[in-house]
Amino acid sequence: MEKYKEIERSIIKKYRKKIWSRFTLAIKEYKLIKEGDKIAVCISGGKDSMLMAKCIQHLQKYTKIPFKAEYIVMDPGYNLLNRQRIIDNAEKMNIPIKIYDSEIFEVVEVAGGGTPCYLCARMRRGYLYRFAKELGCNKIALGHHLDDVIETTLMSMLYAGEFKTMMPKLHSANFEGMELIRPMYKIREEDIIAWSKYNSLEFIQCACKITDSISQGNGGSKRNEMKSLVKYMRKINSNFDYNIFNSIHNVNLDTVIGYRKDKIRHSFLDNYDKESTSS
Repeated sequence: MEKYKEIERSIIKKYRKKIWSRFTLAIKEYKLIKEGDKIAVCISGGKDSMLMAKCIQHLQKYTKIPFKAEYIVMDPGYNLLNRQRIIDNAEKMNIPIKIYDSEIFEVVEVAGGGTPCYLCARMRRGYLYRFAKELGCNKIALGHHLDDVIETTLMSMLYAGEFKTMMPKLHSANFEGMELIRPMYKIREEDIIAWSKYNSLEFIQCACKITDSISQGNGGSKRNEMKSLVKYMRKINSNFDYNIFNSIHNVNLDTVIGYRKDKIRHSFLDNYDKESTSS
């Protein structure tokens, strides 16, 4: 059996419950794909986006909702070794990629500042939307998984002082008619790692020399801190991470002091006296 067929088979057989079922559940529950969509599947070269690409490719073959997909790689300035590894893995997995070049790493390095990852992510997304538009796509798919959602929520609470999470889909504010979707939303990172090891696949990491130097200087990123926190808390409560994930689907506004909607702040006091009168 050819290698790419073995990889496909592992997704729907050995990892059916932990990967394939959760992938299709997210698509159905959050209505991520509609008939006639043309999706730009954004591949960074890491394990998450490569698995997402393979899942979407497999879904195309069997779904009752016809859609099209383009598999795009935006090279922000990888070294030749990392770029070649992406190409080799795409060939091994039978994913027909299109590579677009940019100078994002160079721009971020020149800009400096304390938030290079945020700037890099913003710039990458802008480029991806532009490339997707050129290909006639109406959606871009990113490979963020369940652990990313949990870590983002915790970082927001602990470092930004607000309850904010990573959404399964978003309308683009700057590219009219474009939408961002996250089909890996319900898949655990540990299962993605297990799948890649099972298939003897080696993917690139962040590949950014800027964040490498920052991590070496201060002991790691805020996201790594969240990973460590979740790992520690799971020893105390095995459902710690799932409870956080479930809580973002189950916010009780009757017990919330304040919130923002469409940039407008609301307080529980807005209707407090009216509720007392009506009851």
